Amino acid sequence: MAKRTLRTLLGASLLAAASLVQAQDAKTVAITQIVEHPALDAVYQGVKDQLAEQGYKEGENLTVMHESAQGNSAIASQIARKFVGESPDVIVAIATPSAQTVAAAAREIPVVFSAVTDPVGAKLVQSLEAPGANITGVSDMLPIDKHLDMLQRVMPNAKRIGTVYNPGEANAVSLVNMLEERLAERGLELVKAAATKTSEVLGAARSLVGEADAIYLTTDNTVISAAEAVISVGERADIPVFAADTATVERGAVAALGFNYYEHGRQTGKMVARVLEGAETATMPVETMDTLDLFVNPAAAERMGITLSEDFVKEAKEVVKNDK
Repeated sequence: MAKRTLRTLLGASLLAAASLVQAQDAKTVAITQIVEHPALDAVYQGVKDQLAEQGYKEGENLTVMHESAQGNSAIASQIARKFVGESPDVIVAIATPSAQTVAAAAREIPVVFSAVTDPVGAKLVQSLEAPGANITGVSDMLPIDKHLDMLQRVMPNAKRIGTVYNPGEANAVSLVNMLEERLAERGLELVKAAATKTSEVLGAARSLVGEADAIYLTTDNTVISAAEAVISVGERADIPVFAADTATVERGAVAALGFNYYEHGRQTGKMVARVLEGAETATMPVETMDTLDLFVNPAAAERMGITLSEDFVKEAKEVVKNDK
């Protein structure tokens, strides 16, 4: 009886010790994203799935805090300050506005950003090769030349390309400036329409009617959150809408040549895991993605007055079929 009691006590002690070790090894990751839309939601899921694959499992040895700013920069700042007060092991910031607010609030806590187009231009890092502070991450800088090749292949006679963008978002401004330069090199004109919030996207898109032969949407979070508004204008006015984000094709854009944002999130998750294991953000180069997927939506093209060639459709990784 005494031996059995001793064994029971010993077993309980070992379990308690194991639980203590697990508690000591437990990590906390706080994730903030500027707004909810398919691409950024996919990033969030990719981060969590990659961490789980590498042994950081939510509810076991990982606590995940997650909040969306609903497209509001003031709320993004509040979330950043709240997360800093919680002192997590890593803060993950999805999209440029969230990354900027976290960078301003977190001086000691490691930060890993994701879906940030121009981290140098946004003043998040000193350089891509040597970030130099407590922040690094994965950039989704767009291959704009390849996007324009795609657009011109579908619409070789297009001369004026319209875009809707948020002039208050650093990511959006960088992309629009680059887009304007690239179009000028091709002898094409950029027609810009500003929208500082999602409720202004429809009006901005309408201002392009009669001014643009096609519309190209970057990964501007304000605009992508309201992409259906632009697409509705394109359908009514026969202005084909192209996108940088493949998820927008499912929502009614003609075509997109873009990253898989779920894989983008998984790549970010790998960086987060390295930080949790002791890597220094200051010496971790900013990473980028090279693989591009072509998504097409022939039915959407027809609704906007054009027909996609069979060869073009055959090259697509995914052909979206969502006839209305």
